Amino acid sequence: MYFAALLARTEDGWEASDTELDDVETLSDLADLAREASPDEDTVLVLIEQEDAWFGVVRVDGEEDPRIYVSDAAAAARSSYGEILLTDELLGRDPGDDGDDLDALDLDGTEDGESDDDEEDGDGAAAGAGAGEVVPHGPVGDAEVLDDLGVSEKELRSMSGDAVGEIAEALGVSDVLETVR
Repeated sequence: MYFAALLARTEDGWEASDTELDDVETLSDLADLAREASPDEDTVLVLIEQEDAWFGVVRVDGEEDPRIYVSDAAAAARSSYGEILLTDELLGRDPGDDGDDLDALDLDGTEDGESDDDEEDGDGAAAGAGAGEVVPHGPVGDAEVLDDLGVSEKELRSMSGDAVGEIAEALGVSDVLETVR
């Protein structure tokens, strides 16, 4: 079960709206949806939560690039909504670099020798190299995304369960968020 909401900061305070992500296919689509919620280019937060598995925060400030935080990339990668947030840039991959899959096939120990594979597996960079795309367990992204709004990096990283509710409480907008839950 997913929950997604938009919180738009206006001159009158925060406004919440339930959002449907069925038509959102890319991060760009999500950013456009957020920008539509605030015609004055104020801050908009997109909060996405999948029960106790993971949550994500996307912050859009006007025309700036969205800032993203995902609590557990591996869990989010198994979700169509999570895949929207897990961009190549966020995961430290070269965008559209299909060569990674071919390179991963060469790491079977026959071409480069066993010692090269051992070194790569030791640093975690090539763990699961046969899969081609490694998604880390745990948080990824900008953990300082809510710092100036009163939610520190430490607080954000420690959230679990009803993280969206915790974020709303920290922002002082629990009652506004509850109107769309």
